[in-house]
Amino acid sequence: EDCKLPIIARVNGAAMAGGFGILCACDMAVAADDVKFGTPESKIGVIPMMILTYMLRIVPRRKLMEMSITGEPFDAKTALDLGIINYAVPREDLDHKLDKLLADITSKSPTAIRLFKQAFHAMQDMELRQAFEYAQVMVPVMASTQDALEGMSAFAEKRSPNWTGK
Repeated sequence: EDCKLPIIARVNGAAMAGGFGILCACDMAVAADDVKFGTPESKIGVIPMMILTYMLRIVPRRKLMEMSITGEPFDAKTALDLGIINYAVPREDLDHKLDKLLADITSKSPTAIRLFKQAFHAMQDMELRQAFEYAQVMVPVMASTQDALEGMSAFAEKRSPNWTGK
């Protein structure tokens, strides 16, 4: 959560047990559509305790309960439908989709991305009122960055912004 850059998982093989936990710790994920996902630990008499913290933030409650207790794997379409991954693509398109996502991200302000990640992780565990108060503090912080000023100028001048990362 302290990483200031987006972390994107490229899933080209089974994401099981600890690998599934690493996937859940990432900000986004692109997976080959033939990959299997799951938490098979219950099949050997334990539960996925160490990765539960991340799974609780990503996986819907009832599905998390089922997958952790049964240990049964599921496919990429299910992972996509549950919001565990952002994209499920044919294996031969995996790198192309990842490159497209990276291009979309790197064309944006690094300052805005950094501040968004900070706010996202701070606000996710706050009560609603506290989150709104935090947002009210962050809006002028974001608006006063060099990147925000550049972005607004570029928009007004109908040109591409030149991000400084400040």
